[in-house]
Amino acid sequence: MDHLLDWFPDRLESWLGERRQPAYRAGQIRQWILRRRVDQFEQMTDLPKQLRSQLADQFFIWSSRLLSRQQADDGTEKLLLELADRERIECVLLRDDRHHRTACISTQVGCGMGCRFCASGLGGLVRNLSTGELLEQLLHLDRLLPAGERLTHIVVMGMGEPLANLDHLLAALAVATDSQGLGIGARRVTISTVGLPAGIVRLAEAGVQYHLAISLHAPDDALRNQLVPANRSVGIKAILEAADHYFQTTGRRITYEYVLIEGVNDQPCHARALAALLRGRKALVNLIPLNPVPELPYRTPAWAQVERFVQLLQTGGINVHVRYRKGDQIEAACGQLRRRTMETVSFGREGPKDSGEPIPTSHRQMACGTEKHTPGRTVQLSGQEAEGGSSGRNRFTSVT
Repeated sequence: MDHLLDWFPDRLESWLGERRQPAYRAGQIRQWILRRRVDQFEQMTDLPKQLRSQLADQFFIWSSRLLSRQQADDGTEKLLLELADRERIECVLLRDDRHHRTACISTQVGCGMGCRFCASGLGGLVRNLSTGELLEQLLHLDRLLPAGERLTHIVVMGMGEPLANLDHLLAALAVATDSQGLGIGARRVTISTVGLPAGIVRLAEAGVQYHLAISLHAPDDALRNQLVPANRSVGIKAILEAADHYFQTTGRRITYEYVLIEGVNDQPCHARALAALLRGRKALVNLIPLNPVPELPYRTPAWAQVERFVQLLQTGGINVHVRYRKGDQIEAACGQLRRRTMETVSFGREGPKDSGEPIPTSHRQMACGTEKHTPGRTVQLSGQEAEGGSSGRNRFTSVT
């Protein structure tokens, strides 16, 4: 049997045509699954009974099962899903007071990028997710909402590197953003990447209006090579050139994500270097105080340190946005819940890119010297909020 969601939309239309069914039947099937939240072909009452039987004989709708559902006081919900091959992935539903209902989805089982502060890559990369497995996460999260509520945004910020699975991701997002699919506007989709220049260029040429976020985390190659080992074969210069091409092609402002890690990349010299790196670009820096992973030695900076970092970026002419952590109670950082539930962890086909040892103190001092600062007052942030339904007001916001 085949996973029906892998056949959306063209292959399903061909399959229906072979059975002398009109093409509009494909739209009816999509509506039942994506909009009307049915789980069985027999429930699709406007389809001929024989067609429902044929669908049930060849296809299944769900390839995953729910292993765990956790909810935080802030409304964040995290799901742990087990796939057909018994691998596990995570997805998250985020709610806010602007009535946004945001789905955060994974693109791979594990991750091969080896970021030193992230739980997703601790076991290495196992495999890419299929188009159907990507869509299925959206359906699981959509079904957490009451009747009358729908998903409004998608952030591709879960486990894995999205641009390393771009074919399946683009196919899934095409269904999600189609008016006959989930109907989520393309400008309300954000794809976050560690920075794969070829993938960024390809995404720019795909003719889509998705928002691009680049996980930078350091202002220079010396430090980024330590934090993001995949950078060693790429370099910040190539990433910025690809990002500039994306902006020139799509007109969409680039967001640069920067996880602040205590004593590693949160010092005043890092802020000044980051401001110098991005000055003159139409960009937004999204500062993310670290969501700690118990197995790793990195910690969240004090709030005064975050405020000081914001002030220095603003002084350097950079638009800044602080994303405070959601879902701490439910291990909402990428890969935490999956890792905790695994009885044993073995490296996938592509293991971690780095040893995972803490960054030596000597390197931290070399990167930042001994510069000190005085804690600042509470900061009123400048710059617009993240795109996709933004009000443009100055505020701290909460997205995944």
